[in-house]
Amino acid sequence: AVVAHAVASGAGFVEDLDESFKENRKDDIWLVDFYAPWCGHCKKLEPVWNEVGIEMKNMGSPVKVGKMDATSFSSIASEFGVRGYPTIKLLKGDLAYNYRGPRTKDDIIEFANRVAGPLIRPLPSQHMFEHVQKRHRVLFVYVGGESPLKEKYIEVASELIVYTYFFSASEDVLPEYVTLPELPAVVVFKDGTYFVYDEYEDGDLSSWINRERFQGYLNVDGFTLYELGDTGKLVAIAVIDDKNSSVEHTRLKSIIQEVARDYQDHFHRDFQFGHMDGNDYINSLLMDDLTIPTIVVLNTSNQQYFLPDRHIENTEDMVQFINNILDGTAEAQGGDGLLQRVKRIIYDAKSTVMSVFKSSPLLGCFLFGLPLGVISIMCYGICTADTDGGVDEHEAAKKENGDRELTDEGSEEEQEEEKNGKYTELSDGELKQKDIMEKKKD
Repeated sequence: AVVAHAVASGAGFVEDLDESFKENRKDDIWLVDFYAPWCGHCKKLEPVWNEVGIEMKNMGSPVKVGKMDATSFSSIASEFGVRGYPTIKLLKGDLAYNYRGPRTKDDIIEFANRVAGPLIRPLPSQHMFEHVQKRHRVLFVYVGGESPLKEKYIEVASELIVYTYFFSASEDVLPEYVTLPELPAVVVFKDGTYFVYDEYEDGDLSSWINRERFQGYLNVDGFTLYELGDTGKLVAIAVIDDKNSSVEHTRLKSIIQEVARDYQDHFHRDFQFGHMDGNDYINSLLMDDLTIPTIVVLNTSNQQYFLPDRHIENTEDMVQFINNILDGTAEAQGGDGLLQRVKRIIYDAKSTVMSVFKSSPLLGCFLFGLPLGVISIMCYGICTADTDGGVDEHEAAKKENGDRELTDEGSEEEQEEEKNGKYTELSDGELKQKDIMEKKKD
């Protein structure tokens, strides 16, 4: 009851915004939830949003928390680029940053604090560097003075601050084990090691940071896999059941972890490693039923996937499988061709029908049985109407022919009368001729 009261009172720390917000917002930093009253996801987010309002107020954050009914103020929502509900944005001056992470209190607050703060955060000492490194699993640092690389770094940070932190430091602040080939440099610290950006090998700085913003090994879910699609990396996943503690499940997970750790220098540019709990999501993605535990490698850029052609017994087998993918000898399945798209449409339709029947058989029968019944009745009516029409036309034609025969020939009585009439007419003529001859004779 106390928790429920606290969450309900949190609404007092969340401001209801109206049309005046457009003119008054630029003096402050705002974290805004654009929602629709009828949206189920928005209703689910509401108590979490109230908790965010309480927490931000208690910590003395300069960020104000608000919410706006995007259906009532659609012009303002459209101006901020709202396309779905709920949409969470942090508005800072003329800039608007979209939040795309999990809808939990801690994740939303972490996003707000990161984006609301300085774009590039300085690290003035080794102590500060160590403190920051303990707090963040992935850390990007610019090392050096003013340069074109720093300008590019600031530009990329303004775009990707929604995902990760950006820092700057002098070379003497970095740990002693760090060796830089030249200055200035951009370095990412993660997984107990570091990688230096190389323009010739890594390409564009923005693309490199986007690829390296994840740890080498992840617990992969549907949302994470969607985010990994922007990196261009292949994703090697051990598909297991986290609740199953059998040897095979733990062994495959350990193999993927060992490859991610021991071969990171070889594969970190091209591969992302992790494990996924259960095969429901992966089955829908591959349109196939994978038996778990198993290992699959996904190419999220073109929806291709690779399955081992033999059982993965150890780390060496996994490394060989990865090398086969890299050199093109492993067989790719799936893809985004026309046949696969048609297959996807059929699979999605089938999955939708099955899910409806599983969740509510009566609703499934009504939704799909009623239209089929109506179509069947219409088809039966059309076929029946054609058959009856054909019989009627045949009977009408037969009757018409019969009438025509009767009209042309007449009945037997009429023919007999006609014969009698002709006979009578001929008899009278002969009588007249006889009378004339008799008169001439007389």
